[in-house]
This record gives sequence, C-alpha cells and structure tokens, in this order.
Amino acid sequence: MMQGAKLLEVEHVSKNFGGLAALSNVSLTICQGEIYALIGPNGAGKTTLFNVLTGICRPDSGNFRLNGVEMGGKKPSAMAEAGIARTFQNIRLFSNMSAIENVMVGRHCRTKAGILGAIFKDRATRAEEKSIREKAAHLLEYTGIARHAHMLARNLSYGDQRRLEIARALATEPLLLALDEPAAGMNHSETDSLGTLLEAIRADGITILLIEHDVKLVMGICDRLAVLNFGEKIAEGTPTEVGKNPHVIEAYLGGS
Repeated sequence: MMQGAKLLEVEHVSKNFGGLAALSNVSLTICQGEIYALIGPNGAGKTTLFNVLTGICRPDSGNFRLNGVEMGGKKPSAMAEAGIARTFQNIRLFSNMSAIENVMVGRHCRTKAGILGAIFKDRATRAEEKSIREKAAHLLEYTGIARHAHMLARNLSYGDQRRLEIARALATEPLLLALDEPAAGMNHSETDSLGTLLEAIRADGITILLIEHDVKLVMGICDRLAVLNFGEKIAEGTPTEVGKNPHVIEAYLGGS
C-alpha cells in the first residue's frame, strides 16, 4: 500500500552498455514512507538503476524526479544534496579512518564552513565541527555500533561495516535511502537485526529503496517491490502480489 505523496518518480529509463540493454523502459513510483525493494536475478539491472538514480551514470533515455524536481543527469554530489543517499554492494568505507570519522565525512554536503574556516578555525567552524561529531556519535548509537566509534573501519566485522555505511548515508539527512544488498554476508541474527533497523529508519520518516537477495527479509519488511529481469520490469506490487506472479516465479524463483 502506498504510504504518502510521490517521492521518486522514474519514467521510461533505459541504459545501454555497448550492445547490452542494462535497463529497458523502466518506470516506477516510490511514495514517502515506503520501504520499496528491487529484486531479480543477477544481471537484471538493479544496481544499474541505482547508479542512474545516484548520478554515477546517465540514462540514455527517460528521466526521474525527486519531490517533483527533475534529477536526471545531475552529479552524485547534487543527488546527495537533493536528498538521495546510497550504500554499495561492495562496501566502500574509508578503511584507515575510524568509524566516527567515516560518519563525519557523510555530513560534508550539509556543512557550511569553507576553506578559510578550516584553516583559521573560527568560532562558527569550531561549533559546526562539534555538531558534526555529536551527530556522528548519535548515528553510531542509532545503528548499534557506538562501541566501535574509534575503531578503524577496516577492523570492524562485515556486518558492522554494513551498519557503518548506513550510518554514513544517514549523515547526509536523506529523503531517500538507497541500500544495495545491505544484508549481504550477514548471518540470520544480523539480518533480523538489520530488518529491525530499517523499519526504525522508515518510522523516523526516511523512505527506503532496497536491493536485496534475501527474499525473507524483503517479504518481511517491504511495502511494495518491483522485479527486474534482463533490464525490464516484469512485476510490481505488494510482496503477496509479487510472490504469486507467474512471471516472477519463472524468472526469479526458479519455476513451480
């Protein structure tokens, strides 16, 4: 069930790489307050769609809007400023920085101090730096890894590195949090805990777009989902509706 007003509207997006159609005429709408998932076999185009939505690559055709504002073609920094934050399938942390420093970096797009402030450390800059650190500490607590605040990111467990990526993304104050396989490499307990965290994030007003291969997690927390196969959207609806779709059963669940 749609939760609120339209937040993200994707219209007829296509993307080719050489002769391969990674995305073909994909359209979908995500509403405020939803947890919305993209599922499908490997190579279905899910991460390519994420890359389009976060400015890493431009669509060959089609467009998308965030809160009614056209976003296609903007750079990743502009996407983050507009309110789209993401994590990656392959973890991308600053491995030689501490957990809290990684989250502080995520505040960059919301800070005001310029080069002169960084050099001369005036009162406003010092106050802003204190606020950034406090916000980062809060997000580490929120995501359940505050005890590792001063540990180097590379020394965290795989599951905690995933949580740290989420904390850093949340530091940008996103409207839409795009998570690319956040449960990858987690055990059952960690996955259950992640599901609880994602529901808390949604309850706090942040809409979530999720790529995930853990079908149990997706079906348990998502309001709606879309299924991609060979770059095309073959189904969309509630978990119950999609789970009964014969095209999904054939393409994704391996037939009946």
